[in-house]
Amino acid sequence: MTRAAGIRQVALGAAGILLGVFIVFPFLWALSASLQTELAIFRRPPSWAPAPATVANYLYVFTGRIPEGYAVRGLLRSAITQEARLLPAGLRNSLEVALGVIAVNLTLGPLAAYTFARERFPGKEIAYFFILGSRLLPAVAVAIPIYLIVKQAGLLDTKLALALIYSAFTLPFTIWVLTLYIRSLPIEVEEAALVDGCTRFAVLRRVVIPLARPGLAAIAAFSFLFSYSEFFFALLMTSSVKAKTTPVVIASISVNPDSSYTLIAVGIVVSIIPPMLLALLFRRFITSSLVASMEQA
Repeated sequence: MTRAAGIRQVALGAAGILLGVFIVFPFLWALSASLQTELAIFRRPPSWAPAPATVANYLYVFTGRIPEGYAVRGLLRSAITQEARLLPAGLRNSLEVALGVIAVNLTLGPLAAYTFARERFPGKEIAYFFILGSRLLPAVAVAIPIYLIVKQAGLLDTKLALALIYSAFTLPFTIWVLTLYIRSLPIEVEEAALVDGCTRFAVLRRVVIPLARPGLAAIAAFSFLFSYSEFFFALLMTSSVKAKTTPVVIASISVNPDSSYTLIAVGIVVSIIPPMLLALLFRRFITSSLVASMEQA
């Protein structure tokens, strides 16, 4: 290894470490704040590590037991944030909506993608580019029409409305990625199955889908992350706890002038656990699927 190459490698390593610290530090601070009392978080100089650590804030969110720290006089905030008690319901709503969006994408996405990848029909290219082009529309541009449609359908303030909207936004990306992924698969295997008497649908179900499992896993992860963290339409379409998702609940906590920073930190920590677990479980499939799709692009 030459000296220039060594210096470049060290510089890249240092840049990667700095970038990692820049990304991870806010989450570490939120974790530390969530384990501290309201009084401890305002100490000067600040304590980056909770001493002692307490789970009282988490107990309040999930059980309603008020932390003892709020009985202490002289805090900047005397009233405990009641909206924090909505976090479990918001988390449940987010998971239900995200799982519904995954089901729609994994059901309709492979059917449409296989059709575009293998079949020939009039208007195929126009339909394909129309679907891809619809994904380029900014959400704000279609917010009012979507709101009016949902209102006329009587679906305002429902999780079903969010699941349908998110499915409409994620399906174009799903179809694009799976189309490219299916094109990367050897067509000879499908032709052999057709010769043996399989129908197109049987080929898709018994041959293509098992081979495309990495792509399906990546699509499931993308659909989950998008619908789980989406804020704009969740705020626009919901008004009660029966349909509010985690981002909306956390926003309602943070805009309260009497909000507790420790409870906001609890909301941040609780909300990032599901997507973090999903990313860790499916990181290999996500990488392999995107690489295979980019090779066909």
